[in-house]
Amino acid sequence: MPPTHAALSRDPKAGFTIEPVRIDEPRGQEILVRMVASGICHTDLVSRAAGAQDRPVLLGHEGAGVVETVGAEVEGIRPGDHVVLTYRHCGECRNCRLGRLPYCARSTRLNQFGPRPDRSARVTIGDSAVRDGFFGQSSLAGYALTTADNTVPVPPSTDLTIAAPLGCGFQTGAGAVLEVLRPEPESVLVIYGAGAVGMAGLLAARTLDDTTVIVVETSSHRRDLALELGAAHALDPAAGDTVAAIRALTATGATHALDTTGRPEVLAAAVAALDVGGTVAVVGLGSGVPQIDLRDIVLSGITIRGCLEGDANPHRFIPELLALHGDGRLPLDRLVRTYPHTEINAALADHRAGLTVKPVLTW
Repeated sequence: MPPTHAALSRDPKAGFTIEPVRIDEPRGQEILVRMVASGICHTDLVSRAAGAQDRPVLLGHEGAGVVETVGAEVEGIRPGDHVVLTYRHCGECRNCRLGRLPYCARSTRLNQFGPRPDRSARVTIGDSAVRDGFFGQSSLAGYALTTADNTVPVPPSTDLTIAAPLGCGFQTGAGAVLEVLRPEPESVLVIYGAGAVGMAGLLAARTLDDTTVIVVETSSHRRDLALELGAAHALDPAAGDTVAAIRALTATGATHALDTTGRPEVLAAAVAALDVGGTVAVVGLGSGVPQIDLRDIVLSGITIRGCLEGDANPHRFIPELLALHGDGRLPLDRLVRTYPHTEINAALADHRAGLTVKPVLTW
């Protein structure tokens, strides 16, 4: 395999560096994908501390590209296929057999820099191995080695810069709404955090009949965009009590909520703003203990539901979302801004400033 370039993290407190690397040929069940686009997800950023600083980390788990070659044991995926890369799952444990793929019993080993069985290097700089295998892809590079369970074929006409974030962020937000919350007509959904996950949830909710969406977001730019994309209201949490504001807007409270922030005080506020029988889906990974009164949970029949990857089966759900986008009902392109991969640090700066909802690198 000829050398390519990758965006590496050598120091979690510093920016990414673009460096030449060599990707090994695919073995056995591996698939070599030539990357076209790579979304940058918050999970990439919080995972940069993995590995020693003298052994750079190769992240990326929202890749999309074209299959270059496949290992001898690969079935159903061929060179030339256009694909979206997503999370890995074993397909054999009880949760996988029940269709709960994001909760695979082997998920941590497969997705957190999972090595080859023989520990041989997939990505190298000179004679040194790069810490890779993130979500079974490490797709912040010109090529990525993946496997059939996390490689989703898509039509050749697919815009891969739009499709790449479906591997995680867009899938998570849309899945939390369509697969978990499933608002009925006359529902009121409050979305806390209008980043890529929250915005995808908003767009997914707009495909449903008679669902009102309220967004709670600190960025004025993102609040304005949420209103353009169909939110009925966009609240600034710094402007006052969001619970009181939501109850004033709805009279009885929200029927559903999506918390993307990972902040315990936000989850507590989301629960407090729910109507009787309401449900909140929690997708943001954070820490801390929310101040929630158990009496409110029991007496109001409220459900707090954790949610990974939108509870979705990506081989089914990603094509469904692409079909909605193709019909003009899911304008994911409004959320994406592309950057050449050499401008990864500029992309992250724009994202931190709230100017970009979903940065996608092109290769």
